[in-house]
Amino acid sequence: MPILLVTFTTLIVLRTYLHGTATDKQDLLLFPTLYNAPQEKKPSSTAPKDDGTAAQAVSKPPKGSPRRIKGELGRKSNPETDGSGIREIQVYIFFSSLTGNTEKIARESVRKLEQSLKKIVPREGESFAFLSPQVFDLAEADYDEYFINPPTVQTQNVGTPAEVFYLFMLPSYNIDTINDNLLEHLKETHHDFRIDTAPLRGLLGYSVFGFGSREGWPTEEEGFCCQAIEVDKWMAKLTGRKRAFPLGMGDLKEDGIKRLDEWSEGILDVLGLLARTGSLGEGVAGSGAPVESDDEAEAEDDDGEVVFDDKIPAKTAKSKKGGDLGDVEDLGRIMQDARADGVEVKAPIAVDFTTYGKDTKGRPKTTTVTVKEMVPKDSPTYNSLTKQGYQIVGSHSGVKICRWTKSALRGRGSCYKFSFYGINSHQCMETTPSLSCSNKCVFCWRHGTNPVGTSWRWVVDPPDLIFSGVKEGHYKKIKMMRGVPGVRAERFAEAMRIRHCALSLVGEPIFYPHINEFLRMLHAERISSFLVCNAQHPDQLAALQHVTQLYVSIDASNRESLRKIDRPLHRDFWERFQRCLDILRERRHRQRTVFRLTLVKGFNIEDEAEGYADLVEKGLPCFVEIKGVTYCGTSTSSSAGLTMGNVPFYHEVCDFVEALNKALERRGLKYGIAAEHAHSCCILIASERFKVDGKWHTLIDYDRFFELLEEKGPDGDFSPEDYMGAATPEWATWGNGGFDPRDQRVDRKGRAIEI
Repeated sequence: MPILLVTFTTLIVLRTYLHGTATDKQDLLLFPTLYNAPQEKKPSSTAPKDDGTAAQAVSKPPKGSPRRIKGELGRKSNPETDGSGIREIQVYIFFSSLTGNTEKIARESVRKLEQSLKKIVPREGESFAFLSPQVFDLAEADYDEYFINPPTVQTQNVGTPAEVFYLFMLPSYNIDTINDNLLEHLKETHHDFRIDTAPLRGLLGYSVFGFGSREGWPTEEEGFCCQAIEVDKWMAKLTGRKRAFPLGMGDLKEDGIKRLDEWSEGILDVLGLLARTGSLGEGVAGSGAPVESDDEAEAEDDDGEVVFDDKIPAKTAKSKKGGDLGDVEDLGRIMQDARADGVEVKAPIAVDFTTYGKDTKGRPKTTTVTVKEMVPKDSPTYNSLTKQGYQIVGSHSGVKICRWTKSALRGRGSCYKFSFYGINSHQCMETTPSLSCSNKCVFCWRHGTNPVGTSWRWVVDPPDLIFSGVKEGHYKKIKMMRGVPGVRAERFAEAMRIRHCALSLVGEPIFYPHINEFLRMLHAERISSFLVCNAQHPDQLAALQHVTQLYVSIDASNRESLRKIDRPLHRDFWERFQRCLDILRERRHRQRTVFRLTLVKGFNIEDEAEGYADLVEKGLPCFVEIKGVTYCGTSTSSSAGLTMGNVPFYHEVCDFVEALNKALERRGLKYGIAAEHAHSCCILIASERFKVDGKWHTLIDYDRFFELLEEKGPDGDFSPEDYMGAATPEWATWGNGGFDPRDQRVDRKGRAIEI
């Protein structure tokens, strides 16, 4: 205790001494609060003379602290608090040029764009305005001002800057130019840890047009417009995938001006949409979400092609109950779900829903029929089909964009119909006026979720409602592809004009009571028609008017195989099938008729070539398409005994086709193997009616078809030879693969495949 008192007393004395002897007093030094300290304003760089807008002020953080720049969403104007309340949009056009050609084109484009924007006027309830577009030479522009954060453009709206939209016009060079500096800046900005990976997401959107020369760089893989492609890719990363319109490309010595005009029209449509809605519209995976990766292609959806690698061992996947429904476009991700045990599962007995019998008084049974919608919006069927990507039109029709349409838009190949018949896949609409079917095929791509029935018992929508609805739905889905990497601007522009309709989406199109009226609407707009039926409705088939090409699915060569594969609902399915073949034989000189054979290993390949030859002899179709089944990987397929083991390899399809062709020759039938599309695992056998001077002519003269239709009417008497087209291209004939040489074949990861 005494020690503590002594220590305390000593400390008191020491404190008193020090306090009394202190002379210079200093204020207490504190570090300033980092976030509340006033910040110096750094004057921004001056914009080019023709800009006329104030540049953005960049805040300067305290010395020694890290600087991180984050992209901000564009702020919409509020009429109640901001100036005049008018949304104002500023378009900036950036160009680079060594010879001056691109500069002339850019400045002329600005002039035309300004005139066109004046024609976009607000409707009632809308409030927006376009500022005069500005053009910038990349050799003079300050990259930090325009490509780290969106520039601030002060306008009459006090406190509300205009929203900015970027356009690029870039030639590509094989020497060091300002383009290389721009690309290096974009890459560094994206990878700089101090800067948000998408600092330009505040832009309304962007688009790029590239000029190139096909003399030295004929293809994109060989360097055509390579620098424009790179700028497009890095801008996609920096803006969070706000590609407003596909990359345009052109050669000024060939089609450059035409392609530029198409691109400019698309840009004008996008700006109109942005002005009215403030949005680029709906997008698909790969265009809307700002997925970050080293290569943009890694974030894209695959095109459904399966690439087998013998070096990778197969894994046995665990079975799942109640899992999500897959789609044929997801084939690559569900291959390993296949069973390899080879267990044969018997097909269920076909069921007819027709009511038979009598009541207790001996009178025929009657039921009170309530007419309902086929696919009500609150039904599980509606939810299932929309989840698979369908847009339901009315109460019983649907439309869906085909994966080959998406592939063709990106220059990755078209479907077999282009190789065989000259149909542009990106201008093809796949639809059906009837989602209902009278079969439950084991290989159905639609997972057995669509309605079934043997007779029409639902509300009937008028054909004009269906026609306008499916067109609107198709164009909406095409527009969703606008921001997908790799979409070609010229094909996107062409895709906004439907030229062909494949009535084969799902269900039975011929089942629709007003199918002829629907066909006439298609033909009135010069849209060709390919109609597919399953040979179960002979009365409707007999009443069918002219179509461009009429298909009948021939899935088996005998009654038992047909019952196992198609699982028909009609009890007299085989008799109906035979009657349909008789009708096709009668029409072979008035319609282009096609037998469609879907080969399923273990069901209808082994020892059935002779049986198929008998059916061909009975129906005498113009063409026979043979295609390997596509496994959709659903529980419905599995329960039917269908696995990846039932999918034939292409060489097996080739062997079957050669066997079928020999069987036809033995019967004295004049057919031959005309064309192939190995990418689709599809081969075409054609009647020698379509062989002229030793060359196959499987293509269709569509203009001539419509002329004949207008001259002679939908029931007119004209033959398939009357609208036979040019010779089948050499690359599509048997033995040459059938892949369009204009396109680049890729694997599921977007990597090029050498053919």
